[in-house]
Amino acid sequence: MNEAKFNIAVLIDGDNAQAKLIKEILEEVSKYGKATIRRIYGDWTTPHMNKWKDIINKFSINPIQKFSYTAGKNSTDSSLIIDAMDILHSGSADGFCIVSSDSDYTGLAKRIREEGLFVMGIGQRKTPVAFVKSCEIFTFSENLIPEIVNVKAKTEFRKEKVKQKKV
Repeated sequence: MNEAKFNIAVLIDGDNAQAKLIKEILEEVSKYGKATIRRIYGDWTTPHMNKWKDIINKFSINPIQKFSYTAGKNSTDSSLIIDAMDILHSGSADGFCIVSSDSDYTGLAKRIREEGLFVMGIGQRKTPVAFVKSCEIFTFSENLIPEIVNVKAKTEFRKEKVKQKKV
C-alpha cells in the first residue's frame, strides 16, 4: 500500500492522554501514515480538559463533547469506541491510532485488527499489557518526550536513586 494514501484515524481519550505531547504523538503517527481523522473525546465543561483547548485548533483536532452522566464515570470510552466502529465500517481509514492508557480499548484494538486494519496505540508505561499487546505497534508516551526534558528526567531519576542508596 502506498504510504501517502494510508489514512489513519487518530482517536484520543482526552481524560487519559497528555496534551503537552500532541505534536510528538502526531509525528509518531506520521511514521505509519497520514492522520486524516483527528478526534479528541472528553467533557469539555470540566477543568481537566482546559489544557487541550489551546492546542486542538493548532493541530486540527476535532473535539467531541461527552458529558459525564454518573459521578466517577465518563462516557468518553464508549463514545470513542462507537465512533471507531463507525469509521471502521465506513472504510474511510486504513488504520487507527488509539491514544490512551486505558485497558477499556483492548477489545476495540482486537476488533479492528480482526478486520485486517492497522492498529497502533500510544499511552503511558502504566498501560495494561492486554491493550499494549492488542495493538500491532504500541508507543509509550514517555519515549516521545523531547530529548531536553528526557535528559532532565533521567538526571532527576539518577539523583533519586543515589538518595535512596544513602538511606
